[in-house]
Amino acid sequence: QVQLVESGGGLVQAGGSLRLSCAGSGRTFSMFAMGWFRQAPGKEREFVAAINWSGSTTFYADSVKGRFTISRDNPKNTVYLQMNSLKAEDTADYYCAGRSGRPMYGRGEYDYWGQGTQVTVSS
Repeated sequence: QVQLVESGGGLVQAGGSLRLSCAGSGRTFSMFAMGWFRQAPGKEREFVAAINWSGSTTFYADSVKGRFTISRDNPKNTVYLQMNSLKAEDTADYYCAGRSGRPMYGRGEYDYWGQGTQVTVSS
């Protein structure tokens, strides 16, 4: 079993930056592909970014490409989402998720989820 806990959310002005962290428990965490998703009020949860177990493969939603960076530190069992040039439309609850195998775009492909951290971008 893997437990995931997000942190780092908060209130930031448009154009600012935040770094989200996702701490995982369990010896298999370093073998998991990890993803970040977000859900704005009244909207479906959507894919943001994903990374494979080693960090050698990453991919992003078009809406965040060039602004967000996903990375991981396996010895620390932690995945990060560096968010730069934030926009009001980035306001959402952000969730990390894990799965064995390859990283995927679909939220239904992930088996483990954190509780979420709120990001609010003021314009």
